[in-house]
Amino acid sequence: MLVLGVESSCDETSVAIVRDGKEVLSNVINSQIKIHEKFGGVVPEVASRHHVYQISMVFEEAFKIANVKPEEIDLVAVTEGPGLIGSLLVGVNAAKTFSMIYNKPLIAVHHLAGHIYANAIEHEMKFPCIALLVSGGNTELIYMKEHFSFEIIGETLDDAVGEAYDKVARVVGLPYPGGPYVDKLAHEGNDTYHLPRVYLEDGSYNFSFSGLKSSVINLAHNLKQRGEEVNVQNLCASFQDSVTEVLVNKTLALAKERNVNNIIVAGGVSANKGLKERFNKEGVGFNISIPSIKYCTDNAAMIATAAYYQYQKDKTLADLKLNADANLELESK
Repeated sequence: MLVLGVESSCDETSVAIVRDGKEVLSNVINSQIKIHEKFGGVVPEVASRHHVYQISMVFEEAFKIANVKPEEIDLVAVTEGPGLIGSLLVGVNAAKTFSMIYNKPLIAVHHLAGHIYANAIEHEMKFPCIALLVSGGNTELIYMKEHFSFEIIGETLDDAVGEAYDKVARVVGLPYPGGPYVDKLAHEGNDTYHLPRVYLEDGSYNFSFSGLKSSVINLAHNLKQRGEEVNVQNLCASFQDSVTEVLVNKTLALAKERNVNNIIVAGGVSANKGLKERFNKEGVGFNISIPSIKYCTDNAAMIATAAYYQYQKDKTLADLKLNADANLELESK
């Protein structure tokens, strides 16, 4: 089965062609990072306009690289949500147009399911499993008993972990997006500031990063007031140690509670070197799956792959009335 995937939920315009959920024939990504860098974050209106400009060229490049004709596509998959509504609409309408012109079946995919199924491209997904979903907009712990069965056990009550990284980076004067810069500098420093590890009093598997973010802001402010220099490397190391300790400890605790040996890490922050290192150190005995960096961030290959497995589980298709949903909930099929 040849699946055409379309992803435009935020600031990456991506089109991919994937065979049988495994073989990535093409995965073209046009990133807008340089465009939004000067604003310190993604500007929704700017993002949607650039999607409109890029989408046709990205489609053409994906077919050229894959050496596939449009008539050969078996299924068209597109990110329905969640995300920025203007950005989502560009991808949804492009996918519907392709579906209509070439008379191909259309399937709507949840963006977070796409991140989870990025693992299926290079690894065999084994069930039951615990998925830790960490990105700029989401931090969730999900129990999966089988394909496309999602039970959300914990989620962030405030900032997503990727959002916290970007805000801390801004405090210490690092460029956008801040996550990769914080990760890099963290490996050059030591945990000398001993920031708090936030575990909620209710003992739940929910997360909270706003207090940790505030601790960094207050620490930097107090040091400045006293005329002391912030050791950026050490502050990044302290922040990252706090974040990764909580993420890994809660994930492993849930896995032990549910008697699950398989753990999936997904989303943009799964590219974080410090998080990988802590999982490798603390997760001995667990089967831990983390995608290659090229599949961690937003891309259409993950959407095409998720669509392949979604279609096997539930062949419910979308029609040309399909609309984008910026607040789409993750549901089991």
